[in-house]
Amino acid sequence: MEILGYDILNLFSLTNMLCILLGTVVGMVFGALPGLGTVIAVALLLPLTFTLPPLAGILMLLATYQAGEYGGSISAILLGVPGTPQAAASVLDGNAMAIHNSPGKALTYSLVSSSIGGIFGGLVLIFVSIPLATFALNFGSPEYFLIGVIGLMAVGLLSGKDKIKSMISIVLGLMAGTIGVDTLTGVDRATFGRPELMDGINLVAFLVGMFAISELFIMISKGLNKRHITDHKKLKTGLTAKEYKGIVKPTMVGSTIGAFTGILPGIGGGAACWFAYAVMKKLSKKPEAFGKGSPEGIAAPESSNNASAGGALVPFLALGIPGSAAIAIIMGAFIMHGIQPGPNVIKTEQELVYGIFYGFLLTTVAMYIIGRLLTPMFSRILLVPNSFLVSIVLVMCLIGIFASKSSFFDLWLALGVGVVFYFLKRLDYSVPSVIIAYVLAPIIEENFRRSLTLSSGSYEIFFSNIYAIVLVLIIISIVAVSIFGEYKKKGGHDLAKIERATLMAKKKFKGGDV
Repeated sequence: MEILGYDILNLFSLTNMLCILLGTVVGMVFGALPGLGTVIAVALLLPLTFTLPPLAGILMLLATYQAGEYGGSISAILLGVPGTPQAAASVLDGNAMAIHNSPGKALTYSLVSSSIGGIFGGLVLIFVSIPLATFALNFGSPEYFLIGVIGLMAVGLLSGKDKIKSMISIVLGLMAGTIGVDTLTGVDRATFGRPELMDGINLVAFLVGMFAISELFIMISKGLNKRHITDHKKLKTGLTAKEYKGIVKPTMVGSTIGAFTGILPGIGGGAACWFAYAVMKKLSKKPEAFGKGSPEGIAAPESSNNASAGGALVPFLALGIPGSAAIAIIMGAFIMHGIQPGPNVIKTEQELVYGIFYGFLLTTVAMYIIGRLLTPMFSRILLVPNSFLVSIVLVMCLIGIFASKSSFFDLWLALGVGVVFYFLKRLDYSVPSVIIAYVLAPIIEENFRRSLTLSSGSYEIFFSNIYAIVLVLIIISIVAVSIFGEYKKKGGHDLAKIERATLMAKKKFKGGDV
């Protein structure tokens, strides 16, 4: 393979190293600030690529993209506020571990799994980019609809003990995901005459309201003088060999799901993290620990969103199809330098493409090193009492929401969403069910309607090729496993009742009551 003969020493020029360093720091900071995120960071650095060599400029943007994926978990873990949509799943166990156990270790779990996920995504990019991109090209609207249904069914795996509340949460998420102008008919849906809702609910306002504003109300109700962490020993960031071993499986599961999901344009890291979380919860030996600070619940989604970054580059370089919004901006850097991404770029710009392949791995290493240096500083945030923390988080939230669209309406929207979810959390409704349904709603609806339009209303299109049939069989398998699991659980409860009744009968007999 020609790629193995590339001289990686070409990457270690001063210009390349400084660009990677700048991109990593900017991406990590913007990713950690709720409402700003990776896309804004990449867009802000795009003009700088005018004055840089093509490889240096693109590596800077890739470093920003990669570090932003990890940076979103910093605020998710420490404050319960996802800095990016891709870090939303990390709130569940990351914030729980940070508050009840160790913020330092929670951040280290995130950093290590994100770095492994990034390397995994980079290796996928190097060795299987063209074959996998060709495979993904076979997926049409029916396949994307079925993938969305599989993702929605994963909500059932995330649901709590109350299935009714979980179903209500799913419906709320689907309803929120359909607000805005119908993309096929142009009809307004649930906009209430507000032009701000024409494009749907602002994702930043929705996420910040759901996780941050609602959490602020909970923090206030617990007392403004309370500190989340008072023991400095909990700030330690080191992990034992046993703790590292414990996240090997979830990291591999998350990396695999993330890389494959990233290859599929339009799905993205936001859905990948929830897929990984749901699958890992099902595979875990301790599913009851999820949501309470499980390391597996941190490692799986964090490795998936960084692996999806590498996966998103696969269709971009091999086919010229951007796999995410950030990759679309990076595509602009290519075009500004007179390079058109696609199948021919690997032949015409071989040195550049191979430099990007290996440079992506280098950006992951830079993210890990800088993350290790800054993690102890980040973990000290939880030493701050609620009275200061609430004020700081609120200001960050307001700035982030307003910066995303410069709309005062979004500020009120986030406040309303925060109030609603404060009560939903108090009543033990499933927040993960709401957000995953919200993310998947447009994917499911648009591809379902497009499929029926192509088939003139015939449902046979969902069985029209081997890919669709395999996905249908996966759905059937998930339903069968879920039913069997519930039946087994019910049978176990009945058996336990019989055993308890038998034991009580024996005690009565020995006591002379019979």
